[in-house]
Amino acid sequence: MGRPAALNADLLYLPGTSAVHRLPAQVKIVATLAFVLVVVLTPREWLAAFVIDAALVGGAVAFAGLPWLVVARRMVVEVPFILFALLLPFVGHGPEVVVGPLELSEPGLWSAWNIQVKATLGVAASVVLAATTRSGELVAALGRFRVPGMMVQIASFMVRYVDVVTAEAARMRTARAARGFTPSHLGSWPDLAR
Repeated sequence: MGRPAALNADLLYLPGTSAVHRLPAQVKIVATLAFVLVVVLTPREWLAAFVIDAALVGGAVAFAGLPWLVVARRMVVEVPFILFALLLPFVGHGPEVVVGPLELSEPGLWSAWNIQVKATLGVAASVVLAATTRSGELVAALGRFRVPGMMVQIASFMVRYVDVVTAEAARMRTARAARGFTPSHLGSWPDLAR
């Protein structure tokens, strides 16, 4: 399969001239997948390894010249995982640790740590990949990796139509505002959903 047509949906891409930006997309994909695999396979008790992993991601962010605030905003996507992980010390079984007035499960604390650190490192690596690689380059790299053609086409269509859907949502928001609609309570949800 040849190179897909030019794609405009580079919503996550941050233009730059760093060496990270100039690396071929397939190199960045392999590096990101390898990093995430190593993070996932690292035992949760190896705290020093996670410090090294965090330093590697931080170094990649700095080396690519990505704004730290933008990276932090994009990492908000992991909030549901963090909220879930925060419940584990309260619902876990096993030996308990007393922290002030709370009795927390020790295995639950380790599980919460495990989920939080691995999710954070994985999301951070993905943010670096998306911020330094154009969408079209990612799709083309999938083709070079011999990902089944149908999957590459689906990814290509998905990327192409992000612009269309985003523009349509903006037009709908403008139309609602022009009609004086302001969502002010839960009763507005059906109108927003339509």
